[in-house]
Amino acid sequence: MPTPAYDALPNTRNYPDHEHFNSLARLGDDITQMAAHLDAGTFQLLELIGEFDENEGWHGTGINSCAHWLNWKCGMNLGAAREKVRVARALPDLPKISTAFREGKVSYSKVRAMTRVATKKNETALLQIALGGTASHVETQVRLYRKTKRIEALQQENLRHAHRELSYYIDDDGSWIFKARLTAEQGVLLKKAVEAASDQLTNEQYNEPNDVSAEISDKQPIDQLTPQPVAQLRADALERIVAGFLAEENARHPGGDRYMVNIHTDIETLKEDGTGAESEIEECGHVSAETSRRLACDCSIVHLHENNKGEPLNIGRKTRSIPPAIRRALKRRDGGCRFPGCTCYRYVDAHHIQHWADGGETSMNNLVLLCQRHHRLVHESGYGVHTGAKGDIHFSMPNGKRIPLGPDPRFRGNAVAIKLANRKNGLNITPKTAIPEWYGDRMDPEMAVDMLLDCE
Repeated sequence: MPTPAYDALPNTRNYPDHEHFNSLARLGDDITQMAAHLDAGTFQLLELIGEFDENEGWHGTGINSCAHWLNWKCGMNLGAAREKVRVARALPDLPKISTAFREGKVSYSKVRAMTRVATKKNETALLQIALGGTASHVETQVRLYRKTKRIEALQQENLRHAHRELSYYIDDDGSWIFKARLTAEQGVLLKKAVEAASDQLTNEQYNEPNDVSAEISDKQPIDQLTPQPVAQLRADALERIVAGFLAEENARHPGGDRYMVNIHTDIETLKEDGTGAESEIEECGHVSAETSRRLACDCSIVHLHENNKGEPLNIGRKTRSIPPAIRRALKRRDGGCRFPGCTCYRYVDAHHIQHWADGGETSMNNLVLLCQRHHRLVHESGYGVHTGAKGDIHFSMPNGKRIPLGPDPRFRGNAVAIKLANRKNGLNITPKTAIPEWYGDRMDPEMAVDMLLDCE
C-alpha cells in the first residue's frame, strides 16, 4: 500500500522559524542578564542590612533582632530574613566571594551555601566550584565537606567521665548561682533538653518553619542572631524545663502545692504608686515591686490576712487572676502576643493594662496577651500599653513615642532602578555574567571536598 505523500512532509509546528528562534534567544539573554543584576542588587541590600545590624538600627522599639525588623518592615519571611542577616555578617570577612557577588557573577543561592563553611583560606576553592558549576554543585560540596569535618571530629572525640555534683547558693545581689559537674550521659541529656527548650523559645519569637535551622551555619548558632545572649537564652530554657516538670508533678500528686513558688506581697507593693519596694520569695530572696506586678498579672492568688505580728488570721481560697473563660476569649481575640511585630503565640501572659491592684477590671477591654519577653518590657523596662477611644490597643516606648502597628509604606525599588544603579557603580553586567562555566560534565565529589581540606 503506497504511503500518502503528506506523511513524508516534516512537522513544521516543531520547527520555529529563524526570527522566532532569535526572539527566544534574546528573551533568554534578558533573563540571565536580569538575574545577574538582581544578584548584584542583593549584594547591595545585604551591605545595607549588615551596616544596619552592626549599628543596631532595629533596637529600641521592642524588636527582637534585625531579622525580626526585616520581617516587620520589609515583609520578608522570618527564616529568609535570618538567613540574609547571617550572610550579611559573613560577607565582610570574605572579600573574594563578596567581589564576585557584587559583580553579579554568583547568585545569592550559591553565596548562601558558601558562607556556611567559608573562610579566607578556602573561599578561593569554593569560588572555583561556584563559578564553574551550578548552585546544586555548591550545595553538594558544602554538604560533603561539613559531613567530613563531623566525622573527623567524632574520631577525635574522647569522652572523660568526672565526679558528678550539683551545688547552688544565693549571691549577695540575690541571684542564684548553680554549679554542676555531670557525667557524659547526664550532660548530654541536659544539653538536649536545654536545646529543645531554647529552640521552642526561639520559634515562639520567630514563628518560622522547622527546616530553617538547616540553613544556619554551624559557625554561627541561631542564638547569635538575636540580641539575647546565648547564656541568657539557656537560663530561660532551663527555667521552662523546671516549670514543665513541676507542672506535671503538681497535676500528678494532689499535694503538689508544696512544689509551687510562693511570692508574699501586699497591695501597697502591687499598686503603681504604692509604698512597697519588694516582695518576698518564700525563704529564697526578694523581687522588685514591678516584677511583682508582672507576676500578679496572670497567676494564682491566695488572700492571707495577718495581724501586726505577721501571724495569719484568715486564709482565703486560691483563685486565678484571669478566669478560664476570659482566657479563652483573649486567646481567640488576640491569637498571641499583641506587641507590634511579635509573632509569638504560645506561652503568653494575660496583661492588665490597668493593674487590678490599681482598680483595673479583669475584663476583655482591660486585658491583652503578651509574650514573656514583651510582658517584661512593659513592666520592668518602661514600655507602655494604652487603649484608644475605639477600644484599640497601642504601645509606646519608654520615651513616650508611639510604636507603629504595621510596616511603614515605602518604595520597594524595581528592576529598572537596580540596573541603573549597577551601571552607575561601574558594573558591566551582560547576559553571560551569571552563567557558570559548566558544560554538563559530572562533578567529582571527592575532589571538591579535598579542595577545601587542602586549604586548612
